[in-house]
Amino acid sequence: MLIKVLGSSAGGGLPQINCNCRNCADARAGSRAVRRRTQSSVAVSRDGSNWTLLNASPDLRQQIDATPQLWPRPEGGRRSSPIVSIVLTNADVDHVAGLLSLREGVSFTLYGSGSVLAALAANPIYAVLDRGHVPRVTLALESKLLLAGGLCLEAFAVPGKIALYLETSAAEFGTRPGDTLGLKISDPESGAAFFFIPGCAAVDAALAARLRGAPLVLFDGTLYTDDEMIVQGLSSKTGQRMGHLAMAGPSGAITAFAGFEVGRRVFVHMNNSNPALREDSPERASVEAAGWEIAWDGMEIEL
Repeated sequence: MLIKVLGSSAGGGLPQINCNCRNCADARAGSRAVRRRTQSSVAVSRDGSNWTLLNASPDLRQQIDATPQLWPRPEGGRRSSPIVSIVLTNADVDHVAGLLSLREGVSFTLYGSGSVLAALAANPIYAVLDRGHVPRVTLALESKLLLAGGLCLEAFAVPGKIALYLETSAAEFGTRPGDTLGLKISDPESGAAFFFIPGCAAVDAALAARLRGAPLVLFDGTLYTDDEMIVQGLSSKTGQRMGHLAMAGPSGAITAFAGFEVGRRVFVHMNNSNPALREDSPERASVEAAGWEIAWDGMEIEL
């Protein structure tokens, strides 16, 4: 099984178009300390021919262009694509906007929770995805299904929140099962498997039990500290208010994963403000000392 990180940043990418934080400014200046990053999406294949995308980034066209494995093949005729399915973990703009880049008659199966697919159905712009080419399949949580290409998918609820554009004045912003999903992708023949959880507000008892002993977890790394964007003057929101668990701190991901005996831990979906993105920073050193990796665009993992 081959996993390719198409985009490793959170919404807005790095540099973000309206941001002049240290990371964004240095990325524009070509600093070697900060890599440019597109918005979060991952591709996975069992056979190298049929590919499943985990979320559809707004930068998807650019990501496909940078990934030869996702190009149409000569034997496929005038119109073809090796992308056979897309699985959505939530309805965030940075996970669904890329679907609109696949409106030119590309055929694939779209998977999502009932609430996520309902959000797409309620927006008429997504009607450009002809259901004759793009059937929509509601994921049954805690159930396994076989994807085209031979991989097995299991979706499960994780703590999170609804997409920003769906928020109301209610006090809670997404505690219902289906608002935010984690995914387990496995190869039924080899037994290789990994977890993909790009958005998560907490590691509760159910998630902890699921992840113990996992060979590989790609996990939400949006912020290094919960108040990071407030401290940098970029936002009034904490990570928790945005539905994201910070990397560091007594209740952060690094602490939460201690003792899980996960074989390989990789942070994905990182905000442009995150100091751990700087390869020469003490925050990066702290992350790596704890046994974590920071994903980058184009990163490949083979299981």
